Amino acid sequence: MFRASARLLDCRITLFTRWNCSLCDTAKSVVQNVKTLRPFEYQEINVMDRGQEKWKAVYEFDTPVIHIDKSGSGHTTTSARKLMHRFKEDEVAKVMDEVERI
Repeated sequence: MFRASARLLDCRITLFTRWNCSLCDTAKSVVQNVKTLRPFEYQEINVMDRGQEKWKAVYEFDTPVIHIDKSGSGHTTTSARKLMHRFKEDEVAKVMDEVERI
């Protein structure tokens, strides 16, 4: 049986998405597949929602994007590790490993 260690809880993934975005739907599936293998904090931000003007200015034409940060470091920033558009589970896990080593 898989048992999560404290190390595996060290990441937060923030998915930047928008309405009617098939790439975003695929990205959500990839992130959820990773979550079945290793736990992490998760937040989803629709860049088109009211109050998300900062992220809309950055990612309106680039969704989907994920930020991978250390857990507990507050809200994500533009300096987070990023994967954009099309990414696979192994790429997400690799960046998570790198972030956890920082």
